[in-house]
Amino acid sequence: MAYDYEYFKREILSLTTIDLSSYKEKQMKRRIDTLIAKHKIEGYDKYVQAIKSDNHLFEEFVNYITINVSEFYRNPEQWKILDEVIIPGLISRFGRNLKIWSAACSTGDEPYSLVMALSRHLPLKQIKIFATDLDKQVIAKAKVGLYADKSIAAVPDDFKKKYFTQVGPSYKISDEIKDRVEFKEHNLLKDEYPADCHMIVCRNVLIYFTEEAKDEVFRKYFRSLARGGILFVGSTEQIMGYKEMGYERKSSFFYVKPG
Repeated sequence: MAYDYEYFKREILSLTTIDLSSYKEKQMKRRIDTLIAKHKIEGYDKYVQAIKSDNHLFEEFVNYITINVSEFYRNPEQWKILDEVIIPGLISRFGRNLKIWSAACSTGDEPYSLVMALSRHLPLKQIKIFATDLDKQVIAKAKVGLYADKSIAAVPDDFKKKYFTQVGPSYKISDEIKDRVEFKEHNLLKDEYPADCHMIVCRNVLIYFTEEAKDEVFRKYFRSLARGGILFVGSTEQIMGYKEMGYERKSSFFYVKPG
């Protein structure tokens, strides 16, 4: 089975550019094995052939392994720091035209949260978020902007009233927020990173990566930030070797590139 999985990883890299070697193997194999069992397919080799010949299976596979768990204003206490300390500091340092990248943005909850958070400090027309994800299906969902009640539970009440409209059991985010976000497919382990970012937001994604892959991404983020720029990470992703990478810690979840 180990040999089969090595073959599977090579085939998936060739098919999708997703390098499964950069993900924690036990977690990833468990997810893939569950998906294979669901379709009653025997073995990795036959599953590879199936996803090569069936576009629905291929899309399902990519969506399933690119773990998409997201919600608006996740960990509200961190967004309070962002609102009261980080954003005013960025505007003071870089002015009002901030370059912000929401990496591994999933279904858009995070970049849309960023637009709303920034709108307390800047006119909407001056806000632009660059948002990327590996999975084109979740990007498509993000562009639709329809969310369950649970996803928007932590959104401040004034923003809920102003920017969301109930559609059946779901809530649709307004076009004036959607228009401030540019979505694009991007592979954190393979593609070039944007340069001179004033803030990069990447939260609760790298926990699925190996330590080596995680370190590589954090180093790339450091190079991608402008001097004085901020990296905002999730509650599960504090950077153990941040000093060696060149970062200074602003608080538990915010790291700055000095200069």
